[in-house]
Amino acid sequence: MPDIKTQPWEIIRGYIDADDKDALLRFLEELPPGDTARAFSRLGEDDCNRAFRLLGPEDAADVLEELADAQGADILEDLPIHEAASIIEEMESDRRADILGELDEDDAEAILRQMAPEEAEDARELLRYDDDTAGGIMITEYLSYPETCTVIEVQEDLRKKANSQSDVGIQYAYVESKNGKLVGVLQLRDLFFAPTDTPIRAIMVVNPIFVFTNTHLDELDDLFERYPFWGLPVVDESGVLQGIVRRADVVEAWGEVQGRSLLRFGGIVFGEELRNMPLRERSSRRLSWLFVNMGLSILAASVVLGHQETVNRLFALVFFMPIICNMSGCSGNQAVAVSIRELTLGIIKPEDYFHVWRKELAVGLINGLVLGCCMGAIASVFWDETAFLGVVVGAAFTLNTLVAVSLGGLIPLLLRHFKIDPALGAPPMLTTLTDMCGFIFVLGLARLAIEAGLI
Repeated sequence: MPDIKTQPWEIIRGYIDADDKDALLRFLEELPPGDTARAFSRLGEDDCNRAFRLLGPEDAADVLEELADAQGADILEDLPIHEAASIIEEMESDRRADILGELDEDDAEAILRQMAPEEAEDARELLRYDDDTAGGIMITEYLSYPETCTVIEVQEDLRKKANSQSDVGIQYAYVESKNGKLVGVLQLRDLFFAPTDTPIRAIMVVNPIFVFTNTHLDELDDLFERYPFWGLPVVDESGVLQGIVRRADVVEAWGEVQGRSLLRFGGIVFGEELRNMPLRERSSRRLSWLFVNMGLSILAASVVLGHQETVNRLFALVFFMPIICNMSGCSGNQAVAVSIRELTLGIIKPEDYFHVWRKELAVGLINGLVLGCCMGAIASVFWDETAFLGVVVGAAFTLNTLVAVSLGGLIPLLLRHFKIDPALGAPPMLTTLTDMCGFIFVLGLARLAIEAGLI
């Protein structure tokens, strides 16, 4: 019995060293999913390989499904190809495709070649779809029967498939026409109450709600918000049944999309990053985006070079310029967040730019005037020898806030129009433009005031 104060990864390492598979399995079954991911992130590469070899393909697949896709892919990359393939084969179809999608194309193809042909073909089919569509989220483990089947035939088939379908959580069966098109949904509980010789088409739900393989995650989320379904059938353009998308998988996918957006908003743009990844990979992923931001920052700062005389005459501006730029950037980021959220919810579309701009202009004017007056008062009080400085600072603050909220509201719409992720492109564009405008407003207004003899 391990000490309660011992960390999970230390306990796992102990069972690995003791070659005690049963104890390791019992411990992992009792471990909450979040702790499983954390524990394996703390194990070294060698310990992870030993753990997965000790567990065997089926149990290793269960553990892999508790980990983040990127984390699972890193573990599989370190295993021999045939071992990785045997583990992947034991996973549910959607998770199998998710993990393979995180691997390099060559590594994924090498694993697919080692898999059984049927599973490999199924995985290749799922990899064709985008992650944020029904095709990319669906599972291909489902029950379907021709509409000519009777209740007793379905019952007998269910008994035969009891073991193979037990882990999928099937609640419905789907009824197909002779050419494979979806014609109805059969609630399994209805099989217990209907006469055994009844054709299933007589008890099926006709005209069921379904989604297409290219239905976007936003629409899926909306459907599950409106209807209390466990899952929905997925069909192709011809109406042929392809799989089912489950409520739980949509919720999970939505969380992953939000997580990726958060990473992109912070400048992690080349896939998911976890701290157990190789240092070189983590550094290169960050540096590529930091170099872009460094160039944009130099561009914004270059505005100051054209106003050196103004800065020399009124050195107090150096104190206020970063405050004005930073505060305006904060206002702009608030507008970005609202636009991205409303785009995601379908409340606005890229063509609603005038509506968005009008709404942002109103709140920007109020906030800009309030904060601008505060900053202007501070400038007038502490630099009383140049009292008009407060007017310059307050006016620059208000103008830059108006620019920031306008850009923050409109940039996500522009990026979405050009099929670019707003969370990826909006922050650096907004920062550069608000900094440049902030410098121009402060230095330009100060220069005009100096030339007019007001300062």
